[in-house]
Amino acid sequence: QVQLVESGGGLVQPGGPLRLSCAAPGFALDLYDIGWFRQVPGKEREGVSCISNDGVTSYTESVKGRFTISRDNAKNKLYLQMNSLKPEDTAIYYCATDPIFRCGDESMSMEWWGQGTQVTVSS
Repeated sequence: QVQLVESGGGLVQPGGPLRLSCAAPGFALDLYDIGWFRQVPGKEREGVSCISNDGVTSYTESVKGRFTISRDNAKNKLYLQMNSLKPEDTAIYYCATDPIFRCGDESMSMEWWGQGTQVTVSS
């Protein structure tokens, strides 16, 4: 069983930055593609960004140019640097992966999910 632990969420004013982290103790994050996802209560979970096992990154259109996904293989951590945050970015953010997952997969059927971290963008 792989444990994923998100951190770094919080309350930030519009236009501000926030960096999320996803830790995976004892698990090599560069083995598989891994993504960031978010969900607003009452709405479907959506993909935000993804990084493939060989380092190719992708973003949903609404965050392109504002968010940056990265991975520190030595620390087994995944990051999401979020800049120019907007109120519509408010959501619970999750990292998720499994051996079958590939970036672009919209099924949300990954086996390993973190518990989520709340991001609230508000003045």
